Amino acid sequence: MKCPKCDSQMKSLVHQGVEVDRCSGCAGLWFDTFEHEELRELSGSEKIDSPAKRKSANQLGPGVCPKDQQPLFRMLVAGQPHIAIESCGLCHGVFFDAGEFSDFKEETFGERLRAVFGRARAAAAEG
Repeated sequence: MKCPKCDSQMKSLVHQGVEVDRCSGCAGLWFDTFEHEELRELSGSEKIDSPAKRKSANQLGPGVCPKDQQPLFRMLVAGQPHIAIESCGLCHGVFFDAGEFSDFKEETFGERLRAVFGRARAAAAEG
């Protein structure tokens, strides 16, 4: 499997029974459907990420899905709009640049608070 960002080989790794793919070049992570949510809840899963290898890969275009070759689209993570991941509309896999999964996993108190107040504000506007 090839990396959607830098075209390097992706290598499989397993953490507590969940298999993900890490790029041998830019250290980005490919998660099949909902694996990133599953791993977010597991202790020690931030160790699969390589924040020290964070490069300018996020500035590259979204690329194509390494599973089905469909164009990926960029989307912001709800409650953490500073994280832009790439997602496949067909298989629903997602790609995190190096360091982004660690950031995603460590949602701060402020981010959680903004998410709660944002939902409350939206509900009040509808009401």
